[in-house]
Amino acid sequence: MSRKGHPPPRNVAEQGPYIGALLRLAWQRIRKRIYSGVQSEGYSDLNAGHIAFFRYEGLNGRRPTELAERMQITKQSVNEVVRHLERRGYAERRLDPSDKRARLIRLTARGRKLEAIVRKYARVAERELARELGQRRFQEFRATLRKIKTL
Repeated sequence: MSRKGHPPPRNVAEQGPYIGALLRLAWQRIRKRIYSGVQSEGYSDLNAGHIAFFRYEGLNGRRPTELAERMQITKQSVNEVVRHLERRGYAERRLDPSDKRARLIRLTARGRKLEAIVRKYARVAERELARELGQRRFQEFRATLRKIKTL
């Protein structure tokens, strides 16, 4: 029995924080690094939530419904962010040539430049993490995440 009268955990997985929480915390660290880099490049008109839309796979050529599903947020939230990006000159919505009822998000030149900066700082964040963990551990971590993705 533990001090609080509960039996000790039977295995490591029961101890917490659970893997999902650890992955979220790791992602938040990376996201924070990317956002601080974007801000250092002069993009002060967007918050971290806006920058999240520029993550891997990007938003160029996507439908708002597709983004909502991928990001696990409502279509209304996506449209609100896209409107903000449009007002700031990063994106625009155009008719989808394959379905005239739907819209596709297209990055402007300014949006493509921001996307490149987001990717630049994603690489910076990875290099920093690799330096802190050590190259071998980092590569094992990366390989493990890729394996999980394909399971």
